[in-house]
Amino acid sequence: MISIESATGVIWGHSALELVVDVAPDGAVGVRSLSTGGAAADGTPVTQPLVEILVAGQGRARVSHRFSETAVGRRMVYAGSARRTDGKWSELHVDLRDELTGLVARTVFRSVDGIAACQITTTVTNHGQETVTLLGLTSFAAGFGGARVEDLDVLRADSEWLGEGRWSRRPLREDAVPDLNLGLHGQDGRGRLAVVSTGTWSTGTVLPTGGLVDRRTGQAWLWQVEHNGAWRWEVAERMDGAYVALLGPTDIDHQWQHRMMPGESFTSVPVSLAVSASGVDGAIAALTRHRREIVRLHPDRTALPVVFNDYMNTIMGDPTTEKLLPLIDAAAAAGAEVFCIDAGWYDNGSSWWDSVGEWLPSRTRFPGGIEEVVARIRDLGMVPGLWLEPEVIGVRSPMADRLPPSAFLQRGGVRLVEHGRYHLDLRHPRAVAHLDAVVDRLVGELGVGYFKLDYNIDAGAGTDVAADSAGAGLLACNRAHLAWLDGVLDRHPGLILENCASGAMRMDYAMMARMQLQSTSDQQDFLRYPPIAVAAPMSLLPEQSASWAYPQPDMSEEDIAFTLCTGMLGRLYLSGRLDLMTTAQLKSVHAAVRVHQQIRAELATAVPLWPLGLPAWSDRWLSLALTSGDVTYLAVWQRDSDQASVTLPLQHLRDCDVELEVLYPRDLPVWTSDWNAPAGELTLTAERLPASARLFRISHRTSPIPSPTEGSAR
Repeated sequence: MISIESATGVIWGHSALELVVDVAPDGAVGVRSLSTGGAAADGTPVTQPLVEILVAGQGRARVSHRFSETAVGRRMVYAGSARRTDGKWSELHVDLRDELTGLVARTVFRSVDGIAACQITTTVTNHGQETVTLLGLTSFAAGFGGARVEDLDVLRADSEWLGEGRWSRRPLREDAVPDLNLGLHGQDGRGRLAVVSTGTWSTGTVLPTGGLVDRRTGQAWLWQVEHNGAWRWEVAERMDGAYVALLGPTDIDHQWQHRMMPGESFTSVPVSLAVSASGVDGAIAALTRHRREIVRLHPDRTALPVVFNDYMNTIMGDPTTEKLLPLIDAAAAAGAEVFCIDAGWYDNGSSWWDSVGEWLPSRTRFPGGIEEVVARIRDLGMVPGLWLEPEVIGVRSPMADRLPPSAFLQRGGVRLVEHGRYHLDLRHPRAVAHLDAVVDRLVGELGVGYFKLDYNIDAGAGTDVAADSAGAGLLACNRAHLAWLDGVLDRHPGLILENCASGAMRMDYAMMARMQLQSTSDQQDFLRYPPIAVAAPMSLLPEQSASWAYPQPDMSEEDIAFTLCTGMLGRLYLSGRLDLMTTAQLKSVHAAVRVHQQIRAELATAVPLWPLGLPAWSDRWLSLALTSGDVTYLAVWQRDSDQASVTLPLQHLRDCDVELEVLYPRDLPVWTSDWNAPAGELTLTAERLPASARLFRISHRTSPIPSPTEGSAR
């Protein structure tokens, strides 16, 4: 570890990461550089404070809606630092204080040696004599290394139901940060690019992952806000360059305020930030490795079983014994290792949407009991799974009257209702006891080893019960939900939990640090799914990224291969009417499952690349690569392109002798290939079809080649 402190600065880090914090008494306490190391100090004073605290009665030092130059943040002075070790994690604690209010802040940086990323939180404590009302607290704030704003690109993503993870990379100057000639006016700007998520769907409109890239130098930061509720990140310009601020809920965005009595503390939501000197590819590689360090230890991380779920384009929430038994047989024959019965298993024939909450198996759907179906799953060597939406109680559910009103989110003494459901408040012990009893019963009595935990409502700003504000109530409920998940896995350490929220509407690393896999979408159109699956590794570990592969009997051979390829460079997540397929169709599905099982261990150590760049929604050619050691797995999709060929830059293989092998499908027409080693480019040519896809393995050794080679991709 690197650890140096002087009168003017603190330097901390390790072989892959270096943090330099200015602590000079005559300037702001702030980050001078956060890099892979060796960043040159230019001598100019740091002006962006490390901690921004918006407090009622103090406000901002300048009029704006930014989280830069808050009055308290600007006044804070250095109060010391400490280093500690927590297992494999090394930590730096930086303390600051504000003499006027008595507020003391501690920002904690945590990192694992060899990984160019860190996790950051800030805790503020009231050492003053008066109660303080917080209106916003940054987890992290810093200037972006002295780069020229003109050279910066910002990465951000919009997201919604059926259209998750739609990324863009644009010059910061074109994205809400125009050149205003701030130097002439002698003041920092007041505008900002603010990316804000409200309510309980943390990724329902935008993603908490974002980044800045210097096009000229390749310096890059990539960050994620790790919170299962409301959050904000912003990028804007100061006179000395761009800054980044990462936060949880705020007053202006989320109706959040938190009163701190003397002696009380408040801790921000965690955020993580990865750094690179080689652009987005380097930053996402670092963030991927960092994500593997923050996720909970679990047997699933190495087992990575193939899941079959009966819902998507298959039973669609209408399970019965008659429908399930042949599907279970077909899924087992295809190689599935988990069989999950999705929605409807608790329904006795009436409309179930607004009556859920007891989670008792239906007797009308399963005349011999659901135990008969679960036994068939287990007898065929698969883990039984069930769909569950634990946080909601239907307005017609018996549980709505059995639980006290205080066990639900409320506003003004009235229970909140969204889409016919009440929302449980997991701060209440009766709510927790109810859900614990449900999970323990289904695990203990039925032997369920897998839950798909769905979440199909957004409760809005929050609850004002036992809270200073609706936003503060929501934050407390978000944290109580995480504590409940921790308790479930502490009691059942082998239980696999899938995260779902109408697809990927709550795809954040508060959830994914605990849960084992994430449903990436509810998209039912197999032609529209690839851009979601290709973009997913920007937000998720590949081994947590569960994209639906739903082959159907009425599909062509190429269409079956297309949808299966969509799931294979992640967590293969099967559906489809396998029980109605021909022998040849089932052979193709089984082949895909076998290939995935052969490569999944390497996928769990791989980092992603996007040879064609991050996908646009309507791209005709799409590609995702995962690299692990000397092997690159490459998936390519063609969607009704008028171009028969595509050239894929693979710069990590430049000047290498490569072997290109088709992994799946092997029994369909071969795509021809042309490898240009000096340029590091692979050109693929496919038959002109409405849709086709291939999965390749590229093995290589470093060996300069004088001229390109040609051949078939076999």
